[in-house]
Amino acid sequence: MNGKARVRLFTFSVILLLMGTALVGAFFRPATSIKAAPPSGLHVVGNHIQDSTGRIIVPHGVNRMGTEYQCTKSAIGTNFDGPIDQASVNAMLTWGINIVRVPLNEDCWLGINGFPASGFSAAQYQQQIMSWVNLLIQNNMIVIVEMHWNAPGSTQATGQEPMPDMDHAPAFWTSVANTFKANSSIIFDIYNEPFTTSWSCWKNGSTAASASPCTDVPFAAAGMQTLVNTVRATGATNVVMLGGLAFSNDVSQWLANKPTDSLNNLVASVHIYNFNACANTGCWDSQIAPVVAQVPVMIGELGENDCASGFINTLMTWLDQHTTGYLAWTWTVTGNCGGTPSLLNDYSGNPTGYGAGYRTHLMSLATMTPTPNPTPTATPTRGVTPTPTMGVTPTPTRGVTPTPTTGVTPTPTTGTPASCRVTYTITSQWPGNFGASFAITNTGTTAINGWNLTFTFANGQTITQLWNGTFVQSGANITVTNLSYNGALAPGATMVSPPGFNGTQTGTNAVPTSFKLNGATCS
Repeated sequence: MNGKARVRLFTFSVILLLMGTALVGAFFRPATSIKAAPPSGLHVVGNHIQDSTGRIIVPHGVNRMGTEYQCTKSAIGTNFDGPIDQASVNAMLTWGINIVRVPLNEDCWLGINGFPASGFSAAQYQQQIMSWVNLLIQNNMIVIVEMHWNAPGSTQATGQEPMPDMDHAPAFWTSVANTFKANSSIIFDIYNEPFTTSWSCWKNGSTAASASPCTDVPFAAAGMQTLVNTVRATGATNVVMLGGLAFSNDVSQWLANKPTDSLNNLVASVHIYNFNACANTGCWDSQIAPVVAQVPVMIGELGENDCASGFINTLMTWLDQHTTGYLAWTWTVTGNCGGTPSLLNDYSGNPTGYGAGYRTHLMSLATMTPTPNPTPTATPTRGVTPTPTMGVTPTPTRGVTPTPTTGVTPTPTTGTPASCRVTYTITSQWPGNFGASFAITNTGTTAINGWNLTFTFANGQTITQLWNGTFVQSGANITVTNLSYNGALAPGATMVSPPGFNGTQTGTNAVPTSFKLNGATCS
């Protein structure tokens, strides 16, 4: 969230912290390593995050603010804003929360520019963050760690900047990635809320203050490509989140500027509040839905500043329909549910009016039958067709390899003749392998109820794993068949859950030139 809103909390927070110091101190104990706990093996396949069993993970949770700013206050005896003990985690669990985002301060983590000022060393700050992360993971939660406050040179990190700084951000992410890389239940959110106006700056950074392409950044900026490379140079394979422009509210050119990642483990992060520019279904349909169709999207922050939940209810319904996870701001008692906004009246889990709406929605997800839930009984693929889950705390797993399925041809769906348009996009490519997705539109006047998509590869490509459908490959010829939840396509509509796949290629990887849907040639 915009740092200006938080500054208003500092005076009130100090009073709360003086009351809570004893509770916080009782929590800490040595943590020499990050414990590997489920859900494990988080990785990106197509436009979903999966765990080690091949199950699609759509998490729902909260941000726990405080660790970005408490460490900047002089000798207050805590790096946290409120309790971070088992009781507070238990309260989260009663809401159905299964992911928590932990904001970090660049200077406090690195121990530079006089921070931490809270009476702890940088090593103690790091150890306390590790203990908090461990506790969350021990309770079967996914954890996001992110750079929230930073500053260049000798300037102290006391707020948000338009971009990560080249002076310290690479060192920060080298250290953070090395600390947490052994645990694949942890996601790295590279930078909280960029607000440069240049997508080229966002991706590539700059070499000096106000230098092109970062003319609106008063210091040398570290671009997202540099920081993705920094994380991967440590050997970390963790999923990486990248927020767009306009305080992560604008992802209109995220796909066009997507950094290269050797592991293709990138997620688009979006922040959505009722006061943002992109705060209505029209914008979500035009800006966010195309990104959702290509890569995983996580709403790193959502909220509204009116102590109510009408806005987030509309937003969460849209996100659920697009199988997109989200985290609300914030699981912190502030006494001002509108200004921050805050979910809580107290740390036992008693919600504000805004928090009550969020809790009610999460609880409804926990009790509903997961939809969609495709588990084909017969798939002629050497991988596993993912099973989407919605609102379910991931089941503990460790190191499980998906069981291959082979050799049975699915019964073709008998569909109505189609007037159609198909767009085939190569979403990623690396030596010997590639990923691709489809956009399928019904251009006719009759609804399509059940479909088969056929096409032919020209260069010996093979599909190894496909989602949102089943497939048969016979030589170069491919037939993809709908699943139970994406077989219907209204006139003029584009499929919300289209198929996508990972495959192999031998160097030449031409795009197929012709597609047929239910036997009709598509444009």
